[in-house]
Amino acid sequence: MATMERLLLSSLCIVILSTVCSAQLVVNVKNKGGDLTQQSIQSDTTQDIITLKFQKSDGTLIQMIIDFKAEVQLFKALVLGEEERGQDQYQVMCFVTKFTKSEFISSDAMSKLRQKNPGTIRNPEEDKGQENIVLDLQIDLKQSDKFSRHIYNSCMEAKDSTYTRESDIKALSKGSNFTYNNLISATKPLPSVPTPSCRDVSKVDKPCRCRFEITIGWYPCGLKYCKGRDSVVSNDRFS
Repeated sequence: MATMERLLLSSLCIVILSTVCSAQLVVNVKNKGGDLTQQSIQSDTTQDIITLKFQKSDGTLIQMIIDFKAEVQLFKALVLGEEERGQDQYQVMCFVTKFTKSEFISSDAMSKLRQKNPGTIRNPEEDKGQENIVLDLQIDLKQSDKFSRHIYNSCMEAKDSTYTRESDIKALSKGSNFTYNNLISATKPLPSVPTPSCRDVSKVDKPCRCRFEITIGWYPCGLKYCKGRDSVVSNDRFS
């Protein structure tokens, strides 16, 4: 069984234009619009992380890192700039959120998955719907290891565009004032005054409000038991 997740990220932002893994899957996924996307899913059981990468039809590169030890989910987006608006060749944004471990299969389980038919086009069996997230804090990249040690290397090009929200910090703190103060000290609030939409701002160094949508078209939600040629049941293959 596989799921599709859509995450709509909304933040107040300024538009400024390696892990060694133990297992990797390359999956062909067809979205609702009929576009075919190739997703790379890597599992590192030593660091207890899962990394997913793919390229959107508009050229945007998306990377998702699930850090099970820190209970942090990181999205990195490399968006191509618009030359006619005087933007840089590309811009990088990172979004950091808290997740519940039960939402994803473990890195160990992911490392056991193998494709019986690698060329198969995958379609999700379940649509998880859309989650709207409003990000209200900017993370100081130099202190990002307080959230996860994987943020700094992944988001080096997003020095001023790595975001989280206070509700996630409260969830990560789990009632500990010390942990909350430690995490909140690594952030600063984004402007609370009303700001215009980024599409209405001509200068790239001016604050603006942007909406960014990330859709994970296919993600395994569990192990499927399949019989091999020798009729021995195996838990590491899916068709």
